[in-house]
Amino acid sequence: MRTNMRCSSRRWIARTAILFSIYLLTPGPLLAAVPIVILEFELKDLTPIATDATELKRTASLKPLLEQALENKVAYEVLPIEPEIAAEADAGVGYLFEHHDVAAELGQRLGAEWIVVGRLHKPSFLFAYLMAHLIEVKSGRLVGNFVVEVKGRPEVTTRKGVEKLAEKIDRVIKLH
Repeated sequence: MRTNMRCSSRRWIARTAILFSIYLLTPGPLLAAVPIVILEFELKDLTPIATDATELKRTASLKPLLEQALENKVAYEVLPIEPEIAAEADAGVGYLFEHHDVAAELGQRLGAEWIVVGRLHKPSFLFAYLMAHLIEVKSGRLVGNFVVEVKGRPEVTTRKGVEKLAEKIDRVIKLH
């Protein structure tokens, strides 16, 4: 009889430990994901030669890379945004980057708590800056103005730069 009790007691402890482990490791409904909108990055190329297709492709890759980097942190739900909706809110190049209140209204329409407006600033052939404004939708305030310098081959440095940018964004959101 005692052996049976020990055995069932051990099973109960083992089951409880497994369930508790699953509970701790499951991010799903236990942690509410923070809804965030990331707008397409715009290119501000100050180099004297016309912008080439490679730089346009690099700029287009920034939003998906940042979305992936934030989604990998588990705590974020990246909300989709139709290009037409973003274009409707944008009065021109740099407008949403400079007008945080308008960007916040856009984020509010989409159900986000945060919105990221980004820019690839290229003052030289040798380096570029990944720039991003993090705006708290509720208040319309700019809470993060991030700049990450990327030097070297864009195929390598762009991804690393975006990962640094995601870390900075994550850090600021967690403080709020």
